[in-house]
Amino acid sequence: MPELPEVETTRIGIAPHILGETITRLVVRDARLRWPVARNLGRILRGQHIRRLARRGKYLLAFMQDGCLILHLGMSGSLRVLQQAVEPGKHDHIDILFANGTCLRFTDPRRFGSLHWTRQDPLRHELLRYLGPEPLDNDFDGEYLYQRSRGRKQAVKNFIMDSRTVVGIGNIYANESLFAAGIHPQRHAGHISRARYERLARDIKQVLRQALRKGGTTLRDFVNVDGRPGYFRHELKVYDRAGQGCSVCARPLRQIRLGQRSSFYCPHCQR
Repeated sequence: MPELPEVETTRIGIAPHILGETITRLVVRDARLRWPVARNLGRILRGQHIRRLARRGKYLLAFMQDGCLILHLGMSGSLRVLQQAVEPGKHDHIDILFANGTCLRFTDPRRFGSLHWTRQDPLRHELLRYLGPEPLDNDFDGEYLYQRSRGRKQAVKNFIMDSRTVVGIGNIYANESLFAAGIHPQRHAGHISRARYERLARDIKQVLRQALRKGGTTLRDFVNVDGRPGYFRHELKVYDRAGQGCSVCARPLRQIRLGQRSSFYCPHCQR
């Protein structure tokens, strides 16, 4: 799934091509996304121009004069900017066409993405209103995690992947952050000290910032806006490296299942 760095990389990549531009047409080839695309969305968007492009968690927010378009890339979605006509592929479900000739194409092989329109404050939308803080904001720190985790028997990996705790930390970056902080992914969230949460919060920020600098992580289904893969995958320490030697102690990394997700860790370095 595209995680926070991939979504932010996408936002940065498409912004220069669509900011200030006017939508002329919406082409929906398959409306059967996670939630069906509203039938009147094309009529609503026609004539709207993009005033601001933001991100909240893993959601992209395109602010226009009459409302906001909320887009989620789902498990395998991606956006591409096309400056000339390109024949759509099997999974190219939606095109947003602009007056300057640009086409913003939404591709989603698994169709878990979504597209929503709201005339209200998008942060109060049912999909966004209960989201936790942004991990790179100042109000996300070790003290916040410590207080939020008290009494929790939930595994710490699932705890930090819960969007109500903090947004945008998916499976890859949860694995990497816990390894950097030396915390076992199965440890109960409520049993971790304030000091260790302070380190975890710092490492979450560091891992995400490093991924952003590298253009996100190369997933099987994700490519950057210009078609080039991200590069951070080459620097992953534990994710998808079960059986390989730990970069710190050289002992074999292990893999377990937590919350229906694969978890990778070093049994010696993470406690």
